[in-house]
Formats: sequence, structure tokens, C-alpha cells
Amino acid sequence: MSTDETVEEAVEVLQQLGLKEYEAQCFVGLSRLSTGTAKQLSEITDVPRTRVYDAVRVLEAQGLVEVQHSSPQRFRAVPLAEATETLRDQYEARVDRLANALEQAAPVDPAGEDPVQEVWSMSGTDAIANRSNQLIADATEEVVLVLGDDALLTEQLVDSLNELGPEVDLLVGAVTESLEASIHDSVPNATTFLSGLDWLRNGEGPDENLAIGRLLLVDRSTVLVSTIVPSTREEQAVFGGGFRNGLIVISRRLLAQGLLPQRDPRPE
Repeated sequence: MSTDETVEEAVEVLQQLGLKEYEAQCFVGLSRLSTGTAKQLSEITDVPRTRVYDAVRVLEAQGLVEVQHSSPQRFRAVPLAEATETLRDQYEARVDRLANALEQAAPVDPAGEDPVQEVWSMSGTDAIANRSNQLIADATEEVVLVLGDDALLTEQLVDSLNELGPEVDLLVGAVTESLEASIHDSVPNATTFLSGLDWLRNGEGPDENLAIGRLLLVDRSTVLVSTIVPSTREEQAVFGGGFRNGLIVISRRLLAQGLLPQRDPRPE
């Protein structure tokens, strides 16, 4: 990646974190200088000189830039580690405010309607991982999980599984012996097994462009199934809850394929 592309990416990310374009450009420019005047900063960023002062004023207020009141004024960015920590704190504070506001927003669903069994879809590995980890954390009886890809055994997933209490039966399968061994080492309280679903791993046949990602069944009522496109690593999933019917019986038997009955703490 060239310097210009790196600068553009940094500016783009800063804008996503809440800075305006000129503010982001000035901060990136100052991060490349030991110190700089408005004239120097304007020359390397293409930000109009008159707008540099406004941008720096905002950056200073956010704790990202320091100002030397000389003639002419000189500016410098705070150390990178300090700047990233400040930005992280600001971002997390915004997320906390958003969560609080959404939680307090009054619901508008008609009162008295009974919930129905539904299936929903979602995309993106981060979003699917977060949903999976939340479903696991909410488990009170049993978690049955089958992983079809080594990359899905993340630290966050391992933490979620290890945080389950002893009252929750934990069965974790893998489609390869090496992945099962990794799960066994990382999640010692789990009953691990080599899944009989290896035929889903390589995406053979009419669905050769898809491979199994994760299969999750929580408390025999909530199911999440994901697939991965091997060429792009894009993950997509469907999930639903509140079933507790024949579909769940079939799903659990399918997920537990490869698990010896005597090792199953709660067989059908």
C-alpha cells in the first residue's frame, strides 16, 4: 500500500470515528510531522490555511493536538498511543450513549401480541460471532456447537464457552481432528467430538461455493447455522428461537453426529 493510500485510509477511519474531513486530514498530517505551522499543514494536506485553524481548534479540544502559542503558532499531534486511547474512549462513550438511548426508547409494538417462531438472517463474521457468543452466554441448560473452520475458534468464543457454569451441558464438535484437539485444549470443560459433518466442510456438489461455518443449538430451542464462501471468507447465517419441536430434535441429532451416546450428558 502506497503512502497516499495509507493516508487516505487513515483519514477515512478517523471520519468513521467522528472527525470531520478537514479535522481528520489535519490530524494525519500532524502525525507525520514533529511540529508544523498552519502554512506547512495546509501544504501537505491541501486543507485551506484558514480552515486549518478551525480544525486544529477542534482537535485540541478533543485532546488530540497540542498548540504552541508562538508566532506563528505551531501544532503537533499527541503521541500515537495516547491519541488512539483517546479516540477509543470517545468511541466507546458514544456506543454506551447509543445503547442507553435505545434501551430507554419506548417500544411501539402492539400490546398483547404473542411471539411467533421466526427465522432471521444476518451477514458478517463479527456480527455472527457476537450473536453466537450472546446466545451461548444466555444458555441455562445446554450448548451444542459444531465448528467447520479453524478461524472461528476465536479468543472471544473460547471465553464465552469457558464462562458457562457447570449446570450447562457443553458439547463442542469439529470437522477435523486438529480443530477438535484445539477445542479440547482451549475448552477443558467441554465434551468434544469429531463431527460426522465433514461432508459440509468442502462445499462439494451443487453448493461447492459454500462451506459450513458454525452450527449452534442453545437450550434445545434456539438454532444458528452459518456458511462461509471459501473464496471471499464472507460468512452468512440464519437463526431462530422458541422452537422446542421436531425440528429441534432433528437438529440436535444432526449436530451431535459423531458423538458417542455414552459421552452425551443429555441424549435424546
